[in-house]
Amino acid sequence: MTNEAKATEMHISATTEKMGLVEKLGFMTFSTSDNIVYQFKSLYYLFFLTNVLGISVGVAGTVFAIGTVWDAVNDPLLGYMALNHRFKSGEKIRPYILYAVPWAISIVALFWAFPGSELFKAVVAEAIYFAFEAFNTFCGIPYNSMGSVATNRDDDRRSLNVFRNVGGCLGTAIGALACLPLLKVFGAMDVSGNLTDAAGRGFILTASVMGAICIAGAVVHFATTKERVHQVEDNEERIPFREVVRMLISCPSFIRNTIYVACYGCGNALLLSCLTYFATYALGSTAAATPIQAAYLAVSLSMSLLVGSIDRKLGRRRTMIAGALFLIASKVWFILDPASIAALYANAAVTGMGVSVTFIMMNTNRNNIVDLVEAKEGRRLDSMVSTVDNLAAKLSQSGVTWMIGALLARAGFDASLPAQPAAVVPTLNFLLGWAPLIFAAIMLIVVWRFHIEEEVAELASKREEIS
Repeated sequence: MTNEAKATEMHISATTEKMGLVEKLGFMTFSTSDNIVYQFKSLYYLFFLTNVLGISVGVAGTVFAIGTVWDAVNDPLLGYMALNHRFKSGEKIRPYILYAVPWAISIVALFWAFPGSELFKAVVAEAIYFAFEAFNTFCGIPYNSMGSVATNRDDDRRSLNVFRNVGGCLGTAIGALACLPLLKVFGAMDVSGNLTDAAGRGFILTASVMGAICIAGAVVHFATTKERVHQVEDNEERIPFREVVRMLISCPSFIRNTIYVACYGCGNALLLSCLTYFATYALGSTAAATPIQAAYLAVSLSMSLLVGSIDRKLGRRRTMIAGALFLIASKVWFILDPASIAALYANAAVTGMGVSVTFIMMNTNRNNIVDLVEAKEGRRLDSMVSTVDNLAAKLSQSGVTWMIGALLARAGFDASLPAQPAAVVPTLNFLLGWAPLIFAAIMLIVVWRFHIEEEVAELASKREEIS
């Protein structure tokens, strides 16, 4: 039997060529641009709705939560459409990179401070958010799935996800740290970091800059990458949605990684949504969030460079356990002494360590799970692995966002008040301490018996035999 016949029989493709540095830098560039938009929206959108557009925190939390539910629901729908669609070029994933253009336009609309009643503002804001999240899903297909078709080497996938995480840190820095100076330059905030009467104009101009950078990053990635991994079995028959679901839930590694991704997303949503509020109402200035974010990013960036070596030395499961332990440890001091500035910085810095490990591991797992499903079922589900686990993650994050709004409303939060009720700061302490610790503990339980590295090693051995 020829090697090609063996590959077809076992549903395993031969090992691809090694990826070059330029292509990995393209992944980093796209990650940078994507995270500029994501972080800017995550850090400032809820704050923008309440403090600039003038919607009450309860209504704003509902707008945010409904929009996130829509994003979660459209993930598997658009992912399924992509699964059964092939572009004229023969590609299935790469062309979706260019959806970054309408996505960048929608981020500008998201920060438009239009007039009207609270009901009118809520309805229009929701409609814009729906458009933003639809384009976000199209961008998410290549963002999460391109690694599975660019290479099938585990070391290359881990490496490109390191580059993606470095890009994510840079994007977060631009979207969050550089955003405050831009808001000041465009007149949204004064020198003390407090909102001015021109906040609406300043936010939309800042969002325009973010959108332009997003488009540039997408163009670079599109020009430097290509699809090398294709389905071994020559079968273009449409896969029924029910069959896709069966294939995914029959893969234990997919189930565990999905829970892992969901908990990671919830922890991140708590940090990104609550830090601006904490800085404003516990520390006295919105600008106080900037150096805390800087500490988080600096540690996360440094840790990214070490994750590859740690994974090779400890193995995938132990590395993931270490990431969960970092996330748990980051909350202990802050829970014991939430008034301590040092504890807050430690919370941010050690969280940065755990986030880097988690991001690189979960995305490398996503790429490998596509191969594991193909080896068992004979069909590749490149666009579905990430969109279905995103469904679970975003539904969870929607619940977290609703919880933030509900708890702050229960504490009596009102952006129009010169001073917030005493219950607001303890509520923020809980949202930045105990709540993310619970999600990190669930992550630890999930990865304790996660054996994907053994499955990937077996698959790699078969590939070498074929090659």
